[in-house]
Amino acid sequence: MTVLVTGATGNVGRLVVDELVARGVPVRALTVDPERAALPDGIEVVVGSLAKPSTLPAALDGVEAVYLAPYARTVSRFCELAGEAGIRRVVALSGASIGDEHPASSGHEYAAVEAAVEAAGFARTFVRPGAFMNNSLGWAPSIRERGEVRSAYPGATQTPIDLGDIAAVAAHVLSTDGHVGRTYELSGPEGISFAEMVAAIGEALGKPVSLVELTPEEQVAEWVAAGYPEEIASWLLGMYAYTTRNPQEPTGVVEELLGRPGVSYAEWAKVNVAAFS
Repeated sequence: MTVLVTGATGNVGRLVVDELVARGVPVRALTVDPERAALPDGIEVVVGSLAKPSTLPAALDGVEAVYLAPYARTVSRFCELAGEAGIRRVVALSGASIGDEHPASSGHEYAAVEAAVEAAGFARTFVRPGAFMNNSLGWAPSIRERGEVRSAYPGATQTPIDLGDIAAVAAHVLSTDGHVGRTYELSGPEGISFAEMVAAIGEALGKPVSLVELTPEEQVAEWVAAGYPEEIASWLLGMYAYTTRNPQEPTGVVEELLGRPGVSYAEWAKVNVAAFS
């Protein structure tokens, strides 16, 4: 079974390629820049993207399944072309923010992708991770320059997940039976507050990193000054407040599907310590 990986240069898609190759699954990678992707030897590469549906017929020809990156703007056209190509199996990357009604929420785009795939009648699986551990890389400049993180709601408790665990689940679902029609809510293995994340980064660095608590107004002002649209800043702040009052808890799905522990935040911080140094 050959699997088409869309967004093969993306943060998750690139790792899905590696996971499938490690499982011995034939892969065709769709990417706008094969050289930058540094894809493994022995896989087929098609130049293109979901943003350019004209590139999709060649990519879809002769494959049996698709890993679908979340791109709502052209998902309906993808579904039409995939149906014409005889594709039956689609594993779509989605997100845990589905159902969030805030106008700036990413959940609206994920919901559009899921709805289109469902309506097209594919044998589908939806993979819905929550917050990414990589989101913490946004703290890297202030940690490198001032040895601090500035944030409102330091007690906000999330269950961030390593990108590699998301990719491993997607590859597992694509290469094993029993997942059609399922929706998997993914999380990291622990609930961890922003303050605890900062402490873990300090532990990885071997020196303390301070956390400067901001008021909500100060946080929004800093984000807007950094170029965030105000509606995005409002949405993020709302999530911080919500997870302070309602700490997230691990779903356990990564462990159940993969038969191993998910990557902890402390492990992630050690692997990524160079970014904060």
